[in-house]
Amino acid sequence: MRGEDERRYVEYVSARLPWIRKVAFLLCQDWHRADDITQVAITKLYTHWRRAAAADNLDGYVRTVVVRVFLSERRTGWASRVDLRAEPLDEAAAAEADPALRLAMREALAEVPPRQRAALVLRYYCDLSVEETAEALGCSAGTVKSQTARGQESLRKALDARHITVEA
Repeated sequence: MRGEDERRYVEYVSARLPWIRKVAFLLCQDWHRADDITQVAITKLYTHWRRAAAADNLDGYVRTVVVRVFLSERRTGWASRVDLRAEPLDEAAAAEADPALRLAMREALAEVPPRQRAALVLRYYCDLSVEETAEALGCSAGTVKSQTARGQESLRKALDARHITVEA
């Protein structure tokens, strides 16, 4: 990579690293795994920086890489045999109005199947359209809609099991 390209890469990753890590955390629900996913994603970004830098939406490109790294990890036999979740770290809970609700929501989201969780995170945390989410997940818009609906239902059931009611 040329010096100017490397400088732009370092600037971008330095500025967006907290956001990349947060998206990874919302997908996997574990800060340690989120760090691993983030590391793999920024490594892939480095190896494909010229293509990424030329993209119309660099954040969208990176978000897609993060989601695909997460989903790829979930497909391996190793990930299905080993539970890597640590106890939830309560970073920034003091700033949250209701830390108990926040923790309950994170625990409930962790119970949602990975593809449904990815659809929910992309649609509601990253605020992507159905089409943008479909592109990031590599599926059709109809699949995004069904995965989002199923994910919402799974999340509702998990919250109901905790006797948590969330106002819309």
